[in-house]
Amino acid sequence: MNRNKKELSPEQAKELLDTLRIRFEKNMDRHKGIEWVKVEERLAARPEKLWVLDEMEITGGEPDIVDYDKETSEYIFYDCSAESPKGRRSICYDLEGLESRKEHQPENNAIDMAATMGVELLTEEQYRFLQQFGKFDTKTSSWIVTPPSIRKLGGALFGDHRYDHVFVYHNGAQSYYAARAFRALLRV
Repeated sequence: MNRNKKELSPEQAKELLDTLRIRFEKNMDRHKGIEWVKVEERLAARPEKLWVLDEMEITGGEPDIVDYDKETSEYIFYDCSAESPKGRRSICYDLEGLESRKEHQPENNAIDMAATMGVELLTEEQYRFLQQFGKFDTKTSSWIVTPPSIRKLGGALFGDHRYDHVFVYHNGAQSYYAARAFRALLRV
């Protein structure tokens, strides 16, 4: 498959849909009142969203539906992997942070990687919302959307779950760690 084409073959689409359906059925507490058949119909009408969900899956995000926006009639998928997605770790927050590192630059940054994948980073509110469905990031951490006022001063925000509490912290946007990635969402 050509990843640059941003489309899946029929076989790949079926495999991904099977994976998503199985995850959906195993985690009904995340999406009460939502019927898989309607989600599958929506995805069939928007095959470009399947490519994005596949990117989330390939990078270890384990996407699942956690919300439905009644105003826009959109299903909202979040990364639901227990820990931050493995395929997105060891990255700094944004390009400016990456370029400010004189030595040991990471290969990528969260903002550009999310844009390439076609997803949005979770906000602090969304990150805390996700935590009601389990304990996420108990050994890792995830970059979240940083307000411009903080970013302007060189900082960036990340969250984790420790001591039965969700914490939001700050770091320099240029920092990166083997256990920090980003969590994303996709509206379908």
